[in-house]
Amino acid sequence: MAELKKIETDKAPGAVGPYSQGTQIGGFVFVSGQLPVNPKTGQKVEEDIKVQTDRVIENIKAVLEAAGSDLSQVVRCDVFLKDMNDFKDMNEVYASKFVTEPKPARQAVQVGRLPIDAMVEVSCIAYKG
Repeated sequence: MAELKKIETDKAPGAVGPYSQGTQIGGFVFVSGQLPVNPKTGQKVEEDIKVQTDRVIENIKAVLEAAGSDLSQVVRCDVFLKDMNDFKDMNEVYASKFVTEPKPARQAVQVGRLPIDAMVEVSCIAYKG
């Protein structure tokens, strides 16, 4: 049976609860929901959906790199939005980050509230080839 491995990096915000930034089993990396927090300051970035989406995906990228993967290997993303009216602007930034084909499978949903009153949170599953 494959061994479950914890993924950690100081280039993304640390886990603030009973979870890991990411885990790896076999050839797959599971990245926990990332929030728009600057890992250097520990503070949420400004209240702008484009800025927050960029920070979230950069945090995902850092966790993936710590696992030996990258954004081009993402097979699925789950996007959680505070307000579905931000979908277009979030999507614009998202599309600029996930540039390889095929694009990851994805769902995007509006939620009642996110931790730290963030505007967006994203988790993903990637392959480590």
